[in-house]
Amino acid sequence: MKLKFSFFYPKSCLPFFLLAVATSAFGQTQLPLVSDADSTKPMNMDATYTRPFLQLGKMPVALGGYVEANTAWTSEDGVSEGLSFQVPRVTLFASSAIGRYIKFLTEIEFEEGGREINVEYASMDVQFLPALNLRGGIILNPIGAFNQNHDGPKWEFVNRPVASTQMLPATWSNAGFGVHGKFYQGPWTFGYETYLTNGFDESIIDNPEGRTALPEAKENGERFEESFNGRPLLTAKTAIRHRQIGELGLSYMGGTFNKFEDDGLTVDKKRQVHVFAVDFNTQLAATATTILGEWAWVLVDVPDTYDPQYGNKQYGGHLDIVQQVFSGPILRWQKAAFNLAARLDYVDWNVGNFDNTGDSIGDSLFGISGGVGFRPTAQTVIRLNYVYQWKHDLFGNPPAHLAGWYFGLSSYF
Repeated sequence: MKLKFSFFYPKSCLPFFLLAVATSAFGQTQLPLVSDADSTKPMNMDATYTRPFLQLGKMPVALGGYVEANTAWTSEDGVSEGLSFQVPRVTLFASSAIGRYIKFLTEIEFEEGGREINVEYASMDVQFLPALNLRGGIILNPIGAFNQNHDGPKWEFVNRPVASTQMLPATWSNAGFGVHGKFYQGPWTFGYETYLTNGFDESIIDNPEGRTALPEAKENGERFEESFNGRPLLTAKTAIRHRQIGELGLSYMGGTFNKFEDDGLTVDKKRQVHVFAVDFNTQLAATATTILGEWAWVLVDVPDTYDPQYGNKQYGGHLDIVQQVFSGPILRWQKAAFNLAARLDYVDWNVGNFDNTGDSIGDSLFGISGGVGFRPTAQTVIRLNYVYQWKHDLFGNPPAHLAGWYFGLSSYF
């Protein structure tokens, strides 16, 4: 019996949806800002709902979105291709309170000027109790923190963390079902999420990248219609948060990724992929300092016949430190802020040694980034970043040196 999760949406209706959004928005003179989440104890699991939405009069639907635009000048070993301008994504989201304790939210992302249109999230939540909610549809798998909490205006850096996007497949969503909930005890909040969804396929070890690469599975759009092999992907996360200390999360994602049967005949053993992640964030009120990061380990059952460039173990993560240096009125903005930010990135796509020589396998990256962010409001950031990276090839040759300046803005709307 083949387990199948499906989620269908008529793409032909998308232009009419956008027209309705635009018509409604321009027809309003006063649009109150609303939030659809428990703002007193926000956690990463609440990120999809702790966004600014615009309530259109008495309509039951709230709308919102964000945009990112930037320019980049990059070089590798001193060779540059010059200046480039980018609009990597424009995202629209809508939420609706269907009834008491029943709600729906969707997130539609337009990438690279509309060349790609993705439904990143489209799920219905039914709350039986605060500690027990049923969720079904297109779900953001809660591995680490960034996959759920990825909105551009929340970050001081133009680039997304390397480990989250080039080792882990953020943003990574699938069709499926699951449960989630939260418990409260004084200043403490405990949250959990567990989902069964469609998942990975053999492209993670058979791809143009020439390495084990979980992000390659994102190219398979059929995962929103059916499972590649009839076996669900399990994603589970627990997190604990103290109002004055911060949040710590532990998560797991794993399952069978290969086609092990064909017309009832066994053609291979069941090959597993396992991902473990830890994430944390804290705010030091005395110094207005924010510290956040995540680290993940990836284990993949790669066939023994594969070349060593396809690794069976990976790990990596990032650490961000954001220091507010000014908060107050600037020009026409009464609650503006200036922030300084620093980031460390590290990824090893192939942990281990060559069998024939015993030498360490390369294929890793270490990067440092610095930035300045100006926030005229909490929902808008104008940012300037400098990035420097050391990238080692498979054989551990002297690293390539990558550098870049990035200037851009991102804002909710």
